[in-house]
Amino acid sequence: MENANFNQLVSFVFGIANDCLVDVYDVGDYRKIILPMIVLRRFDAVLEPTKQAVLAMKQKLDAAGILEQDVALCSVAHEAFCNSSPFTLSDLKSRTNQQQLKQDFILYLDGFSKNVQDIITKFEFRNQIDKLSEHDILGLLISKFVDPSINLSSRPVLNPDGSVKLPGLDNHTMGTVFEEVIRKFNEETNITDAGRHFTPRDIVELIADLAFVPIEDQIKSTTYRIYDGACGTGGMLTVAEERIQRLSQKAGKKVSIHLYGQENADETYAIARADMLVKGEGSQANNIFFGSTISNDGFPGETFDFCLSNPPFGTSWKKDLAAWGLTKKDDITDPRFQVTYRGEDFSLLPDIGDPQMLFLANNISKMKQDTPLGSRIVEVHNGSSLFTGKAGQGPSNLRQYIIEQDLLEAIVALPEKMFYNTGIGTYLWVLSNKKSAQRKGKVQLIDATTMKAPLRKNLGEKNGEVNAALRKKILDLYLAFDKADPEYSKVFENHEFGYWQVTMQQPKRDENGKILLDKKDNPVIDKERSGDTEIIPFTYEGGIDAFIQNEVRPYAPDAFVKPGSEKVGYELSFTKYFYKPVQLRTLDEIAADIRAIEKETDGLLDEIIGG
Repeated sequence: MENANFNQLVSFVFGIANDCLVDVYDVGDYRKIILPMIVLRRFDAVLEPTKQAVLAMKQKLDAAGILEQDVALCSVAHEAFCNSSPFTLSDLKSRTNQQQLKQDFILYLDGFSKNVQDIITKFEFRNQIDKLSEHDILGLLISKFVDPSINLSSRPVLNPDGSVKLPGLDNHTMGTVFEEVIRKFNEETNITDAGRHFTPRDIVELIADLAFVPIEDQIKSTTYRIYDGACGTGGMLTVAEERIQRLSQKAGKKVSIHLYGQENADETYAIARADMLVKGEGSQANNIFFGSTISNDGFPGETFDFCLSNPPFGTSWKKDLAAWGLTKKDDITDPRFQVTYRGEDFSLLPDIGDPQMLFLANNISKMKQDTPLGSRIVEVHNGSSLFTGKAGQGPSNLRQYIIEQDLLEAIVALPEKMFYNTGIGTYLWVLSNKKSAQRKGKVQLIDATTMKAPLRKNLGEKNGEVNAALRKKILDLYLAFDKADPEYSKVFENHEFGYWQVTMQQPKRDENGKILLDKKDNPVIDKERSGDTEIIPFTYEGGIDAFIQNEVRPYAPDAFVKPGSEKVGYELSFTKYFYKPVQLRTLDEIAADIRAIEKETDGLLDEIIGG
């Protein structure tokens, strides 16, 4: 959908809110009405062409005494859903008696098939009908939504000559409208949906590029499963399906795509399921699971070919801990987050205040191991996933687990202010368990922080986009790998991100300077002089022993490390690898500026005193 049409649709929606809901609802509650009405009208518009055929079939089924009618009626509607009530929304707009309108509208809602009833329930829309009716705005609201100048259907409205009069509203644009409605309503009431970051279309397109283009020559005529454990309105799944279908057709392959998603916010879950139904994918709508991916995995034990996600970050996951019936995160036994690695129990649990790395661990647990392609993961993170956590703690352990198993292909640093409700910098992690030969044992870091085209008008915090040309530039850097422009891309050996964390010990001495020993002839530790921590990179020549000899013992000759006490950590630093020092001005430039200032102020003091 073009920007002009998108802006027209957003203005249309806000016009309805201002015309119908003002003085009846608080601005923050407009979403309770507007969002479900968008979805209902979307359903209604899709079903209009087959309405009479559905009613005729219902009459036959009623006469035959058949109670379970959804399958037959949906078949006649040629959709994954149907409405067997006598009405369309257009039929209801002419009702003048509010009580009759209320009854007929409830009958209209009840007429939807069971798969739509779940969506209506998640919106809690029935709770609003009495209020809408009492304030005499239900009819006006319906009349506004059936305005023929706006198309909320997924299909275009055509002119008599077959040309497109109004384009269809695709899934991702629907999600973008939804996000814009939420953002602006919240903006009016100073509410922020902390941690939830709807993924703009340009970023989704880049994610799809990184997920599918590098393996397009490996796509076969087979079935692929795509999963998003933080699916929101389902836009990323839709774009992913479109992209792999396009690449497969280009290669002359025929693929079958199955989409799976999980979402724990009622409204976004409802929209995701609704759009699966509108797309005609009734069975796939059942693959959108409601609940927290962290504490209530909707797809335990299942694996997927592609896992694409933009998980929430910077928010607490205490509710998930409570859902497990636990009070301490160390008591979690979920095998996605507590793994056996190198024969030992290994915790991948991050701090309780940030769940994003849990989603990454969840995706890793769902990678296919027994297919030629394996699995690819592309996931959005903020900067903390690169470095938070000390050696031996969950975040560092997860980085160690990923890098030592050679799963990390690349990380792309994106520009700031790319998302609607956060201005912070973000990163795309690209993982694969079937790396190409040239990538084995290596990680590529791509600095795309300057690759941003300005928007004509800001969308919340978002002030720029990664347009098609910039996406191609980033993808070209990725594909060029170790031959890419080193200003933007650098390739490292896996071990270059690792380090040992050691605690230095010093022995206690008696009054004669002799080292005291315990009963096992080990030095007694001088606690006052011990405890300093040293970080030793894996790349330090000679390792721990050489580091202590060269860097510590010149200042503490007796210092030592207890054997086996060292901890392994991993971190990545874009700042270190892509640091660009500020170019200092020359003395001539500074002197020229001073002379210019002197000239501008010449005679100013005399003027002030004289005045």
